[in-house]
Amino acid sequence: MGRAFVYVILGGGVAAGYAALEFVKKGVSHGELCIISDEPVAPYERPALSKGFLLPEAAARLPSFHTCVGANEERLTSKWYKEHGIELVLGTGVKSADVKRKTLLTTTGETISYKILIVATGARALKLEEFGVTGSDAGNVCYLRDIADANRLVDVMQSCPGGNAVVIGGGYIGMECAASLVINKINVTMVFPEEHCMGRLFTSKIANYYEEYYKSRGVNFIKGTVLSSFDFDSNGKVTAVNLRDGSTLSVDMVVVGIGIRPNTGLFEGQLTLEKGGIKVNGMLQSSNSSVYAIGDVAAFPVKAVGETRRLEHVDSARKSARHVVSAIMEPNKTREFDYLPFFYSRIFTLSWQFYGDNVGEVVYYGDMSGSTFGAYWVSKDHLVGAFLEGGTKEEYEAIAKATRLRPVIEDLTELERQGLRFAVTVSEKPMASPPIEVRASDLLLEKPLYAWHATAGVIIAASIAGFAYFYGKKRHRW
Repeated sequence: MGRAFVYVILGGGVAAGYAALEFVKKGVSHGELCIISDEPVAPYERPALSKGFLLPEAAARLPSFHTCVGANEERLTSKWYKEHGIELVLGTGVKSADVKRKTLLTTTGETISYKILIVATGARALKLEEFGVTGSDAGNVCYLRDIADANRLVDVMQSCPGGNAVVIGGGYIGMECAASLVINKINVTMVFPEEHCMGRLFTSKIANYYEEYYKSRGVNFIKGTVLSSFDFDSNGKVTAVNLRDGSTLSVDMVVVGIGIRPNTGLFEGQLTLEKGGIKVNGMLQSSNSSVYAIGDVAAFPVKAVGETRRLEHVDSARKSARHVVSAIMEPNKTREFDYLPFFYSRIFTLSWQFYGDNVGEVVYYGDMSGSTFGAYWVSKDHLVGAFLEGGTKEEYEAIAKATRLRPVIEDLTELERQGLRFAVTVSEKPMASPPIEVRASDLLLEKPLYAWHATAGVIIAASIAGFAYFYGKKRHRW
């Protein structure tokens, strides 16, 4: 038995949802599009799992954060897909893919054929066992990649109020989960091998700012070492974390965030792979003309940095999803994907955005003891990257546009003196290519309002209520 579709999206994450909406906008006919996902629910905004989902009160729950509320678009529930004639094949994996025959064999034994395949399989969380440490199956050891993981994490948190948690990893998942654990009044120790948190993106100076802030919230850091083993009780629950430096930490729960690995297994030997993902061109098309790839799994040419990269961030997933549909349905009207790398987060009362590339000399500006500061990266006499903490929507738009324009920098001292004003001035100049989108939801949806001070209970309640309302309304490696 089998079914045939014109377009098949393999994977049910963020990219799949945004691609589906774009297909509808482009006039896809009923019955032409199918989405296959091993998750049991329609695509949702995955970043919500490490933020709003983990709040102790008024926590975000589906259906409030189905895609595409993350970009102030429609909220695509299962009903929406049905109304638009899109087949959702949920809770179903794919055992094999044959790109020559244009077929997929599902775990249920069904063969699904396509004319055009969009690979949006994303990535999976790296497990401790891949680094020689056993214990991932313990009841109080948590990962965070999908909604099942998030539900388990919430259950474990609720089972040990006031307990001790160890977070393994200092990247996005580690930092955001640590903040959520603190909000839930759990004592947190972060352990990672790097010299500072967010090692792939932050400089030591920027990282120090956030680490000091976390320390002020009670978070303890143990850096320069890794997990070596666990101690277990008679029920198989982890009771202690043993580190390679010889120290031991008593724990009630463990959260592991040590990076991800792209899901490319179905296509190894069939498509060209690069940077750990599926290599695609500027139209997001793979080495097989009928197969495209988007999101975390895609290694695409990033014009802004002059090389092929695979970017692990929701913004890239959203934008590549929109672009691939245009490339497929309107190839003569679609230019090559011209994406400016963009990363952001909001933790506690802090909020930062980064654009471009973190290479070259770094120029800091602003008061790093205050609430607003930033940095520029200058390489070969051009501005190639910009970071800002505590900016306004307009200021973030300014650093984005300035980074895309890559202005010549003749004097680093003068750049430091001008600081944020430099980006604002440059951004007022005419721009040949479209500016980077900085939506209100980019500043809100992905970033929980973690404002809690001893004398600000009312503000806490209002912030959490506002976060929940927004969701319901609209919406590194070791």
